[in-house]
Amino acid sequence: MVTATTDTRRWWALGALVASMLTLGFDMTILNVALPTMAADLGATTGQQQWMADAYVVVFAALMLPAGLLGDRFGRRRMLITGMGIFLAGSLVGALAGDVNAVVAARAVMGVGAALVTPLSLSVLPTLFGPEERTKAVGIASAASALGLPLGPIIGGWLLNHFWWGSVFLINVPMAAIGIAACLFLLPETKDPASPAVDTVSTALAATGLGALVYGIIEAPTRGWGDPLVLGTLGAAVLLIAALVVRERRVERPMLDMKLLAHRGFLFNTVAATLVTFILTGLLFVLPPYLQAVLGHDALETGVRLLPMMGGLLVASRLAPKVVARFGARAAVSAGLVVLAFAGFLGSRTTVDSGYGFVALWLTITGLGFGLSLIPAMNGGLSALPRDRAGSGSGLLMTLRQVGGAIGIALLGSLLADAFRDRLDVTGLPAGAADTAGESVVAAHLVAERAGSAELAASANSAYVHGMGIVLLVCGIAALVSALLAAAFLPGTPDAEEPGAPDMAAERADARQ
Repeated sequence: MVTATTDTRRWWALGALVASMLTLGFDMTILNVALPTMAADLGATTGQQQWMADAYVVVFAALMLPAGLLGDRFGRRRMLITGMGIFLAGSLVGALAGDVNAVVAARAVMGVGAALVTPLSLSVLPTLFGPEERTKAVGIASAASALGLPLGPIIGGWLLNHFWWGSVFLINVPMAAIGIAACLFLLPETKDPASPAVDTVSTALAATGLGALVYGIIEAPTRGWGDPLVLGTLGAAVLLIAALVVRERRVERPMLDMKLLAHRGFLFNTVAATLVTFILTGLLFVLPPYLQAVLGHDALETGVRLLPMMGGLLVASRLAPKVVARFGARAAVSAGLVVLAFAGFLGSRTTVDSGYGFVALWLTITGLGFGLSLIPAMNGGLSALPRDRAGSGSGLLMTLRQVGGAIGIALLGSLLADAFRDRLDVTGLPAGAADTAGESVVAAHLVAERAGSAELAASANSAYVHGMGIVLLVCGIAALVSALLAAAFLPGTPDAEEPGAPDMAAERADARQ
């Protein structure tokens, strides 16, 4: 077992993890900016765009629990390298894809690779760093992941302006190769051969349950919430996820360790991190079409205009450890969520005529709230884990975060699509053209251009901004509720325990021996 006190290469090892996390963050934001371009070239509806985004996060979320266990059992470095290799292969498939279905399949393959990389990157941190350095290490890893937010759109935007949209997948290949080399030469191998075996039944329940949930949410605006298929898939999702929980509570060595959820520090830090992810992924899904279709910026200009959020995040990454040291993690997480709520409420006031300056303001505040809330919440959740369950525990934390991300894209994207379709004025258009215009703001602009209708383009802009305002208002309310929950339930100290909760501090001490 590698420890923080014996391994002098731990900061170099952190660099290897940073390379891996940077690659994943890079890919996530490239796709968000590319979606309007891909929608125009592939004729993708809003629902299909949601699937291009969600195919990645659903597979990501469903496989992170078994991925964490695989790393614990067979070696975290080995599984990290394997994950980066799968991610690289999926990127190649995406670059060569010729239709929406092929893109969705490629994104699913990339989700398999990302599922191996993310929880194992985080699970190595408690092994390499002691409590006094872990907050800084988590902050660096989180900042690396977030660094892809502005870098991905900027580089991806340049690629879209000069090459075909498949280049935004192709750029991942050298990034993944660098990550593989860094892990191979810099990261020490750690594992726990006594960890539970991967449960194929539980994995299948998780994958089908999450898939059914996201499918039902995405299809509801088109088919209607009362449609038998939508109700059936949502009902099946509830049953499958319930069956997963029941099964995991009964097996002797569960893949989904319910004892971890009985620990207040782990549970509520994980809930806070999940809700922050829900808000951020939903926001990043709805914002690029506004910048491109409504304000008229190209892909590169859109990427540059996301930089204020990164500025706020960088400030927060330096500020968060100081706030935690002075006021405690509970205060930091709660304050960050309040800032995020304010950004959502402010953003919901955006109009067609607001211009980019107003958007830059609430984007900066969003980045500040994101960093202030997420970094302490992630560190608090990881600090609650015993070392022998670092992989499975961090896998659970990241699974719930990605579930929040998938539901954020599905639910907020569906809310946006519903509001856009209701507000769009298609008076005088043939039925086929009206249906096409209602699919997305990009489609509406294409129809308006062909019909020479400035009124339709103006209506599309107004309808989209109206829908985006509703989404941001919901994000603000969710952040405010999350802040109240964090203030009420997060422990005041990292090792605070609820009566009857497992003695995590004792388990960590045992694991070090």
